[in-house]
Amino acid sequence: MADELEQSPKGWTESQVSDWLRLIGVKKQYIEKLFEEEVDGQVLLALNEDFLKTKIGMKSGPALLIIQKRDELINSKKKSQEKKKNTSGKKNELEQEKIDQKSVQCLPTTSEGPPAQIPEKDQAVVKDRQTAQVFTSKEDCRPRPFDQEGIDFLYVKHRVLQPESGASNLISPCHEFKSLALAAALGRTRLQAKFAKEVLKFSTGCMNIRSNGTIHFGVMDSKDDAGYVHGEIIGIPVQEKDIYVDALDYIERSFSSGSEHVRECVRPPRFIEVVDLESTEKRYVVEVDIVPSISIVKNKVYKVRLPNFKESSNKVEFEKETILRRVGSKTEPVIDKNISDFYERVKDRDAQREEAEKHLFLSAPDFCQDLGRKLKMLMTCGKKFIEKDKWFILVTNKFNPDDLCNIEWLLNMTMFCVFDFDPDSKISGLCSKYLQHHAANMHSLQSYTISGDMSIKEFTSHLHLFEQTSWIFCNGRSDFKGNEPPCDEMTWIKTKMTVLRESVSLICKQILPKGTFQVIFLLTSPVEKPLLHTFNEFFTDMKGHEDIICICESQKHFQKWQSFAEGSCGTQSVNNSSVVGMKMSHINATLQQVQSVKACARKHLPVFVKGTCVLETHEEEKMYSLEILTVDHCDETTKDFIDEEKANIDQQFYHGGRINWLNFWLAENKYVGEVIERDAYQYVSNCVNGALKWNADQTSVNSINIFHHPGSGGSTVARQVLWNNRKGLRCAVVKPSYSVAVVAQHAVELREYEEKDQQTCLPVLLLIEDSDKEYLDDLRNELEVATNTKRILHGTLCFILLSCRRSHDPEKRCKESPLENVSVTHKLSDQEKRKFAGKHEALKKLGYEADFILTFVLMSEGFDEKYVQQFVEHLLQGIDRQSVTSLILYVALLNTYVQNSFISQSHCEALLALSIHLERFRQHEFEKSLGDQAQLVFLHLRDEETHIESIRIIHPLVAQEILQQLLGNQQTQSSLAMDLLSNDVLFEHRFGRDEYRSFLRALFIRRSRIIKGDTYDSYFSPLIEHVRENEKSPDKAIELLKEAFQRFHEDPFFAQQLARLHYTYEKFEEAKFWAETAAKQLPNNSYILDTKGQVYRKWFQAKCKAIENDNVPKTAQNIADAVETALNALECFQECEKAADADMEHLNSSGFFSEVEVGCSLLKLISSSQVFANRANGHSECMKYLLTDYIPKEVEDAWEPFHGRLKKLNKTMQDALEWISEDLSYFQTDIGSDGEEISESSGLSSVSHPLKWLAIKSSVYGNYFSETYSTALQRESIPANLTPFQKRMIIYHLGGGNITSILSKLTDQRDAVRRLETILSLYPSNPKMAKFGQRDIVNYITTHLTLNCLSPQIQKVAPLKDLQALCHQFPTDKRKCLPSALFLLTLLFWPEDHDTDDEKETKYEIVHSAVEHLEKGYWTKKKDIPQRKRRIYTHFFLGSGNGLDKFVHKRKFEKVTKAFSISEKRMKWFRGEAWKKPEIATMLKCVSGWTEDGVVYLEGPRKKKFSIQPLYVPSVPHSNENITFYLGFTFKGLVACNIIVKQ
Repeated sequence: MADELEQSPKGWTESQVSDWLRLIGVKKQYIEKLFEEEVDGQVLLALNEDFLKTKIGMKSGPALLIIQKRDELINSKKKSQEKKKNTSGKKNELEQEKIDQKSVQCLPTTSEGPPAQIPEKDQAVVKDRQTAQVFTSKEDCRPRPFDQEGIDFLYVKHRVLQPESGASNLISPCHEFKSLALAAALGRTRLQAKFAKEVLKFSTGCMNIRSNGTIHFGVMDSKDDAGYVHGEIIGIPVQEKDIYVDALDYIERSFSSGSEHVRECVRPPRFIEVVDLESTEKRYVVEVDIVPSISIVKNKVYKVRLPNFKESSNKVEFEKETILRRVGSKTEPVIDKNISDFYERVKDRDAQREEAEKHLFLSAPDFCQDLGRKLKMLMTCGKKFIEKDKWFILVTNKFNPDDLCNIEWLLNMTMFCVFDFDPDSKISGLCSKYLQHHAANMHSLQSYTISGDMSIKEFTSHLHLFEQTSWIFCNGRSDFKGNEPPCDEMTWIKTKMTVLRESVSLICKQILPKGTFQVIFLLTSPVEKPLLHTFNEFFTDMKGHEDIICICESQKHFQKWQSFAEGSCGTQSVNNSSVVGMKMSHINATLQQVQSVKACARKHLPVFVKGTCVLETHEEEKMYSLEILTVDHCDETTKDFIDEEKANIDQQFYHGGRINWLNFWLAENKYVGEVIERDAYQYVSNCVNGALKWNADQTSVNSINIFHHPGSGGSTVARQVLWNNRKGLRCAVVKPSYSVAVVAQHAVELREYEEKDQQTCLPVLLLIEDSDKEYLDDLRNELEVATNTKRILHGTLCFILLSCRRSHDPEKRCKESPLENVSVTHKLSDQEKRKFAGKHEALKKLGYEADFILTFVLMSEGFDEKYVQQFVEHLLQGIDRQSVTSLILYVALLNTYVQNSFISQSHCEALLALSIHLERFRQHEFEKSLGDQAQLVFLHLRDEETHIESIRIIHPLVAQEILQQLLGNQQTQSSLAMDLLSNDVLFEHRFGRDEYRSFLRALFIRRSRIIKGDTYDSYFSPLIEHVRENEKSPDKAIELLKEAFQRFHEDPFFAQQLARLHYTYEKFEEAKFWAETAAKQLPNNSYILDTKGQVYRKWFQAKCKAIENDNVPKTAQNIADAVETALNALECFQECEKAADADMEHLNSSGFFSEVEVGCSLLKLISSSQVFANRANGHSECMKYLLTDYIPKEVEDAWEPFHGRLKKLNKTMQDALEWISEDLSYFQTDIGSDGEEISESSGLSSVSHPLKWLAIKSSVYGNYFSETYSTALQRESIPANLTPFQKRMIIYHLGGGNITSILSKLTDQRDAVRRLETILSLYPSNPKMAKFGQRDIVNYITTHLTLNCLSPQIQKVAPLKDLQALCHQFPTDKRKCLPSALFLLTLLFWPEDHDTDDEKETKYEIVHSAVEHLEKGYWTKKKDIPQRKRRIYTHFFLGSGNGLDKFVHKRKFEKVTKAFSISEKRMKWFRGEAWKKPEIATMLKCVSGWTEDGVVYLEGPRKKKFSIQPLYVPSVPHSNENITFYLGFTFKGLVACNIIVKQ
């Protein structure tokens, strides 16, 4: 409402006042109250504060605000009027402004505040609406059909009727307009006199010249009315209709003779409602028709005495009798001298009238339109079939019960949403019928309000808009318990109009692009105003009517609709896009002829007992995350469609399109040649068949992976496997972007659908395309948990996960695990070459030109480099238009660097500046603008979900080659990327914006990762790497990222990349600036804080290098700067650790690793400085400085700012090492390719072999803080005078400083025994008496344990009893114990066979209590990370020995599985095959127990049941059984492995 309305406040209606109040920020409840009290503009001007407080109940504040703002408004209006007088020269600008303001009036502002607060994305919507309203101002409209009964008609305010007219052919009525604006407000007598005078004057004129006529009241009759035009419909408020009806009683008093004739010719008044799009006030146009039939008026002339209200006498008086006639558009008296002439010509006039009436009855019957053809053309947009991928939006009202039997055509459409105005629809209407066949989600208009922070993508998935039809109850819902009652028209307009406007706008402007949907208004009962408003919203938001169709059986219902719609889009358009008078049964039959699938076709799934069952569509739609392949898939396709489209479908595939189920179906039914089966198809089929063979060790979920070169046909192989197994297994494709939980739930539902017993169901073969390993592991995990919960018998195969992923080295992935991986590459085997050559010949014979089956031709050549080069050269010759070339370049750049990227067609159209007006020929227009050659390069894609059209280049290798050839030597990729970034048209374009921006972002930020299928691990995105390496221009790379940072609204992750890029080039000041910029925006993001630390770390390294290279003397002064930088780095890493600790979603341990690394380098620098290095006792001086309050003179001033921080170094480094050790003791998981342990937790990616790293760094750390180590170890003796601290540091140096380092000696056994013995000799000879800390006890005991595992004969190992006694020094409050201490308690106190029952019970209690606390600690450590990312590591197993010999370290039986590859080895342990080896059975001890409701219990403890976690959940029997198992010891507690039911 921008500057408020153009007219002065005096003329405002109640709703305009409400809008103004909203603008100035008055609360909603006051606005509603003032509206109820009928405060319009006039009342507003008279308001005072007292009225507002007493009558409205306002507080003083808002009351004062209203009065103040109203006065300001009046003053500003006055000023602006004065200004207008002075500035008539600036007229044009003002008029433009006026238009803008007028148009903004149409938008009641819904935000409770000034319009400036409209969010960015909605401003466009507001602007569009303004322009639309400018177009629709002062539309023409037709008058109501003359003298017809029972017509449902209405007018729209401000539309304009044709000017007043005189008589033409006597039958077409002449028209006269009266505004009656002032008179309508008069009292009854005055109003009736005025009305009767005008009607009788007009009717006498018409009757005397024998012409039909209509007089309209409420239509502007003169041009003096400011702001109105002649014939403009305004309407008048009608309080009581009988005032107007009774006014015609003046007929008897005004005509001395023939009054009964006048009664017959003058029809009673008609009241036609006026729709006002901006207000809810009821107004009418009152019309009186005059029909002087010849049978009544023949030979007569009528004289009238017109009534007139005289104010002086305050009563009605009659004028003198006159003869009136119509002259042109006026009614005039016949003057005396012409009277005789007038009488003479009565006969002529009668003859004319008679003739005209005859013609009326003899005119030809109505011409019959071919409605069937019209309906087909409208629904198919002129094509042969309704497009499968087009969305339909249905707007409808109450259905007749008979019509509900004829809606198969509707059930067959892809229905996006239904705007249903029938409140009973779900009980007895269309919705109830629809739900018998399809799933739909019930929504109200309110459901379509989108909150500010929600993206469109989140909104559509939140409402499941693309998965199931959204059924919007627009006028309440009678079966719903929520508060949604139906309401009458006026209340609806007041309460629901705005929400409707928002929802339509959201759908048309942000969810579905123009051209992807059609709106059908299906009018099955009388049309009410809300429906008309809905049309108006669609018309405005879709910028036209091309995609709106109206279907209406009854001419009568249509009339009202027509009168409304014609104003917006003209009579011609309304007629062209409406089908009127066709029965629903005819519509049903007609439209089924142009649908590509048969209506309500039944689909079937295979069942376990080898039959089939019906898959109901609505059940299928509930499993929306899966695309289910049925036994009779595609059988429902109509024959006409196949005959028409088969060649297209086939050619699209060979051109490089994705394989479609129809391709297989056509081949299977011999409509086209068969699809080639590549060798990989056979391998995958063998894997599937292998999995199906019964095997007692079979897991419930089996995985098969296809790794393929991008564009080499991997997905075709995968889909072929599904297609050929659809009759024997339940097959489905997992749709992208659904959470694992949803997919798993749907997969389980699919498996059990219509099966009798969940134990005996067919396995489900699920295809998962282009997802990462994590997603697959999560899905597998969810499915295993599900089968477990359902208690499916062990050995039953329930799911086969067939994953299809791109990889740049598929063969290598295949070698890693030949049993479950299959590779598909560009290279063809000899057999495949023969198949491809044969197929190529066959296609040639069919007349497929090479250009149109490009990808197939390229594949036949094995994507030979030279061939691709020539092929691209040939293609690019024909492309000459600059705009098309830049489009190709942009797409090629994205396709080269961002996998699966595309650009939506509406983006391309915007770029090529195509303003495509006629939707029906849109695709054709777009393709024409590309030109023939460019079309060959592009593949048209359709989003399966949203049906949005987009394009990409036919193959990634072609994209790469295009980029090279088109850029040539003149242009670089960096300049192209810069152009793409700065292209506003693409960046701001509304549809497909999220996808486009995510691809653009990935172009600059996403790094290559081998695990994601890339060829190498990169430090920056491949494009930035290219600019750095190949273009050799660091500045360009920096410039690009800076531009991207600005373009993406200062995105902190771009700032982080900039910091990394700058420190790579040693530009540290700038790096620091960018790291701080990122950290300012995301102060709690551990990854960004880590980058900030890395800036200082690299800076520190550079400063150290400079000191070395320039041979700078290392005085305290000279190295102070470097020391400070290192301390800054440490501070950043400590912040990073805190942030990582608080983050429950991610694991990031890089801060701890970096802190230790920088600490070690800093120690090296300090100890090599002149202060400490150049004197005999330098090292001990250095230690004294770092560990006590002592400060040497030489460093006192130079290092003054950081003495405190340096003295904490020993402690903070020890803490970091301890943290890493503890983390590794929980989660060492995978085995590297060289048999080395590496961990999977994501933060450790910075360190490839953390165990090795920890051993080295602990040793270095211990080395710095124990100066005597060199002499002591060389002499193989330990000096007696060492302090406990020094001893501890030597222990650290020898690798005994933490539990992980000590246990890693079991892996890396070089020199381990000697070292462990030395470590033990550093501990006091009587440990019980020594004052040990908790950590010391843990390390001491672990050293004994490790030494015993390595060399059980050694005398130095303390007996178990002594170690148990030491454990009593652990805190009695178990919450204060370290996890490593609790872990040792579970080991050392495990009962011996020879213990008495009481001793056993005591020990069980100790172990049980330790396990409980270990578990608690584990969950805090694990955070919310998925289970598989933090698999627990089992350190020891319970063996068959006694004392310390009963602990078998896991390393010991790794030898048993040495022969297998890593992933196979893991599978063998995981599935339990490896446990069956006889070597293991002799080493480990079998423990007895039982299971109860899926929980494993240990036999032995008497007081309390002792439950044990199973290592592999699916191995637990579902029934209650007696079992045996092996016992493992982990930092999470005890685990049970190899669970076997006792026979």
